[in-house]
Amino acid sequence: MTVRPILSIGHPTLREDAADIPVDEIGSDKVQQLIDDLIDTMRDANGAGIAANQIGVARRVAVMEVGDNPRYPYKPRIPLTVAINPRIEVLDDETVEINEGCLSVPLRGNVLRAVNINVVYLDREGVEHVEAKRGLTAGTWQHECDHLDGVLFVDKVLDPTTLTTWAEFEAHHRDAFIERIAEFVQRVGS
Repeated sequence: MTVRPILSIGHPTLREDAADIPVDEIGSDKVQQLIDDLIDTMRDANGAGIAANQIGVARRVAVMEVGDNPRYPYKPRIPLTVAINPRIEVLDDETVEINEGCLSVPLRGNVLRAVNINVVYLDREGVEHVEAKRGLTAGTWQHECDHLDGVLFVDKVLDPTTLTTWAEFEAHHRDAFIERIAEFVQRVGS
């Protein structure tokens, strides 16, 4: 198990546009080790996802997984997913306001996300996937792909007065957000 340090807001690598990984490099020990390190680091930090930029590697790969995560009890399950060179296509104008956090930013804040997207990516074996994502799962994909484009969620915060530390979110805002977002999850199914 290799847990890597997670970079914090202000580190220049978080603002880099990550480079694609050539298909012929996906099976290499270096790329496979990077994927394993991302998984170990995400799980150790109880994250829903993490992008390579966040551990100091500006390559276009992210991992996502949501199970029984104490930080995100309202998120629908996402099986462990390795996304290499992911691309997103927004399918319509439907949006949802999500209170997001990030392993690289010690704050949470409200961000508008597309509800319906298509994702195209390669898995860790180099197999291409084209999948529709919806709801909070679509939001997770957008968050991680933003990282790969050098964008942090704070760049997209709708109203800076929604920014809060994790502790203040837990103390003052969590219950209202979970009630609102649970209705949304029930409506859209993910």
